[in-house]
Amino acid sequence: EERLSLADPEWSDVHVVTGALKLFFRELPEPLVPYGLFNPFIEAIKLPDPQEQVERVVELVQSLPPANYATLRYLLAHLCRVVERVDVNRMTRQNISIVFGPTLLRPEREPGSLAAGMAQQNQAVELLLAHFDRIF
Repeated sequence: EERLSLADPEWSDVHVVTGALKLFFRELPEPLVPYGLFNPFIEAIKLPDPQEQVERVVELVQSLPPANYATLRYLLAHLCRVVERVDVNRMTRQNISIVFGPTLLRPEREPGSLAAGMAQQNQAVELLLAHFDRIF
């Protein structure tokens, strides 16, 4: 088993660490938001009333397996802290959603319109970040 130390110089670049994190989530056998919840999440963000969107996403997040819930909560809490430092890192909620949306929430089979699907994935992650305290 290979051991690594985050104190090693190769990990000092935030892009390397972020890339490794994204790769880890991308290579899971099933995304953090399981395939069976992909369509319900997308349908939730399509609801016309923002209040209803949040309420439905709360239900969906509560239905996650315990390990998925805990991991998603921890990761999003960290990403919320990143957003708080937008003045330093230029990572808005929207930027983070673009980076992590397709990694955390993806369909089992790629849709015909990849761009439309990615926009919805990004919107779902943006909603999770924007309403973190209510959802978790």
